[in-house]
Amino acid sequence: MKKVFLLLAFVSLTGIFLRSDEMPVNGYTPVFMSREGLDNSVSYIPGAREMLRTGKIYFRTPYIFVNERYKGVHVINNSNPAHPVNEGFILAPGCIDMAVKGNILYLDNAVDLVSFDLNSKQVTKRIRNVLPEPIPPDDMSFFNLQNRPKDYIIVGWKGG
Repeated sequence: MKKVFLLLAFVSLTGIFLRSDEMPVNGYTPVFMSREGLDNSVSYIPGAREMLRTGKIYFRTPYIFVNERYKGVHVINNSNPAHPVNEGFILAPGCIDMAVKGNILYLDNAVDLVSFDLNSKQVTKRIRNVLPEPIPPDDMSFFNLQNRPKDYIIVGWKGG
């Protein structure tokens, strides 16, 4: 009985010491974007867009901002709460969080922090490489990134 217990303990402990490149990703595959592409990826697209994988919601009268995980932010005019209007979408690959102060929407664009002017609908500032890369939706980060393309950044995950 003691030998069986020791064998089980050994098998359990060796699983802890597996290298991360030997661990499964649970079906998620990273979506990469070049650094140059990321620098030019934030833009405003007028009109409604279907909401598929929503995340955080931020309210600032009269607007509601709804995050579309890893894609960007829906802009909904809620001037008439009985009939909200989906006015547009701020495309921002890798976006999972946002905040608003005054007329500036602050959002993550993968590893960058971006200031977006809601009046002019333009990026006013970008601070590069201040955030960690997005992790898979299930918070499992056991993906071997040694073979990633040079100068590419994870902006999302597909599969799962």
